Amino acid sequence: MPPYDSETTAWFTKEVQPHESVLRSYLIGIARPCDVDDLVQESYMRLLRLRQQGQVRSPRGLLFTMARNAAHDLFRRRGTAALSLVTERELENVLDDKPDSAEVVSRWQEIEMLADAIEALPERCRAVFILRQIENLSQREIAQRLGIAEHTVESQLTKGLRRCEAFFAARGILPHGEKR
Repeated sequence: MPPYDSETTAWFTKEVQPHESVLRSYLIGIARPCDVDDLVQESYMRLLRLRQQGQVRSPRGLLFTMARNAAHDLFRRRGTAALSLVTERELENVLDDKPDSAEVVSRWQEIEMLADAIEALPERCRAVFILRQIENLSQREIAQRLGIAEHTVESQLTKGLRRCEAFFAARGILPHGEKR
């Protein structure tokens, strides 16, 4: 277990904790609501262990990567997919317009497929893609954070989008969720 000194506590309070609500929203999109608390705690522990080793340059980006990986590990251990059944009561708390169950399942499947497409990207490409598409950082911020040139960021984004398109095309999914 990582040490809990005042410096670590201050770092965690400033660099990690402000992202908890967004992290929880992200996890609700890829995991069952009953697993979110455990996944948040596991993500925090993984991040603190890496910080102890001095390997954290981008706490927010790493936190989301840790969360996604923790969710995938949980699904692998259980032998289940990220798709979970959603009760009507849970839907009332989340959605204003009430889609039918087929639409809910379709959304979960799309989210799971997108997560798989992103997971299939090469490591640097995936990092750039997540920072831009999920964290909404500018190309300049991504370049600074990863220590790469801005044109490399642009190139990696293009590569990531093309690979995601190919991933969906290989599964017969056209833009806007249409099927072949």
